[in-house]
Amino acid sequence: MSASHDHDHDDAHTGPIKTPKQLAWAVLFAFVVPVIVIILLANYVTTEHKPAAGTGAFDAQAVASRIAPVGHVEVKDANDAGAMKTGEQVFQAQCSACHATGAAGAPKLGDAAAWGPRIKTGFDALVHSALKGKGNMGPQGGGDFSDFEIGRAVVYLANNGGAKFDEPKMPAPAASAAQ
Repeated sequence: MSASHDHDHDDAHTGPIKTPKQLAWAVLFAFVVPVIVIILLANYVTTEHKPAAGTGAFDAQAVASRIAPVGHVEVKDANDAGAMKTGEQVFQAQCSACHATGAAGAPKLGDAAAWGPRIKTGFDALVHSALKGKGNMGPQGGGDFSDFEIGRAVVYLANNGGAKFDEPKMPAPAASAAQ
């Protein structure tokens, strides 16, 4: 009885791969095919956004807009009152972030009780505080305006709080040294 060999028992303990050719096919299907499928899927997903021939992606204007610098320089003529922002424009652009809501302890626009003690210090003191910063407010409230524009914003804020300040006068143009 021990001389007979049970073949059914041996088949139960062997794997499906019996030859080197079967091993090569198993490796191919287990590793190479999934990698190829992943590459093809990635290519398929990203091709939707690639510009194709006949689209406007390569037009001169489209290319120029993509390579344009992030910022630009704006040159203002300091002697042109029209080029300068009004007090309300400066307020809307910079000051309203805190003075419209009272954030960081800023006196709100139109709050006469909060502006009263500040107005008593005078226009020059208010402009100095606005230019140099005070308390939680940085210089110019973090903006980049001329002293004249900041003066206009101070007049706008203070006059809405009960002051009767006159609009600052345009600074005299600097004398030309070339003459």
